[in-house]
Amino acid sequence: MRILTGEEDFDGLTETVATLPGAAYWDDGWYRRELNQIFYSGWLYLCHASSLIEPRAFRSFTIGTQGIFLVRDEDGTLRGFHNSCRHRGSILCQEAQGKLKTRSIRCPYHQWAYGLDGRLLATTSLAEAPDFNKADYPLHPVAVREWRGCVFVCLADTPPKLEDSFDRGSDRIDNWPLESLKVGHTWRKKMQCNWKVFWENFNECLHCPNIHPELCDLVPIYKRRISGPRDDPDWSQHKSDPDARYRGGLRPGAESWSCDGTALPDGFKTLTQAEKDRGQVYFISLPSVFIAGHRDYMRTVRVLPTGPEETEIEVEWLFLPETLERPDFRLENITDFAIMVMDQDAKASELNQKGLRSLRYDHGVLMPEEQYVKSFHDWVRATLS
Repeated sequence: MRILTGEEDFDGLTETVATLPGAAYWDDGWYRRELNQIFYSGWLYLCHASSLIEPRAFRSFTIGTQGIFLVRDEDGTLRGFHNSCRHRGSILCQEAQGKLKTRSIRCPYHQWAYGLDGRLLATTSLAEAPDFNKADYPLHPVAVREWRGCVFVCLADTPPKLEDSFDRGSDRIDNWPLESLKVGHTWRKKMQCNWKVFWENFNECLHCPNIHPELCDLVPIYKRRISGPRDDPDWSQHKSDPDARYRGGLRPGAESWSCDGTALPDGFKTLTQAEKDRGQVYFISLPSVFIAGHRDYMRTVRVLPTGPEETEIEVEWLFLPETLERPDFRLENITDFAIMVMDQDAKASELNQKGLRSLRYDHGVLMPEEQYVKSFHDWVRATLS
């Protein structure tokens, strides 16, 4: 095994770095701090806007302990509200998604009715006190931004700038037609692990050969336990080598992330050849989403905590409308591959979580290939400081 001198010109770590403390992954107090300072303060991705196109379409979500819902009003504006009636706090939307039958939101408990803009329209009381004013009891709003077809929300009273949540080190997806795509499939999974464990898994490939043999066959550089060419201290010796194990990208003959490596006929015409050849790019907005771009489809992976040791991911596969209408469209050839990989990641993350409960685990140590895990840890520490 090579010992680094500290003079290598590569992207990896050159010194020992401690991980976050073990308690960060299960302690209730730590979790409450993260909810308040990360998830209740910054922008969070919830869904692609194509799932909320029609007037009166709604979706409800849980962020930590907070329920919210989104609804498209009659003039096309997407609005967000806390899922809590101003009367005595009952939830309003019980279903995960649907379409309202009328132009109002009605509480299932005492039947207070609200307009799609959140205004209180009516109560069911026989009489109202003289100092009762409906204008004083609108639904509590949630800030909503639609960015290139992606729906973000912020629970803070004064939201920060959305673009500040975008990882400056992640790939650019300007040439991908994100706003023109439609959701072709959605998959959800609850994992018994802290939300940070999943993000750490995403940020390194040391685990890839033993956890993802099929993925490593498709992306040969992953067999070397690195994510990109410059993760190798000796990358300069191989920078002209066309072998995918050194240059990155997909195996020879493969075109996209799918079970058989083939791409859809309706690929994205806006991509450069270099973008097509990369096989995959990743756009990241912490703490809630990464977006994978391939030559023929895109995939969003939303990450939200449901407890200190439980995380829900929701994955959307996005396609061109004409692709979804093709009679020869094989959805499973694409979705089954990613679901297999994410199931593998979920099992590894759950094993990791169980070990973090050890009385002897105070903190761990990062290896040179885990520079992106360090960057993630630095972001967590800075956001909580």
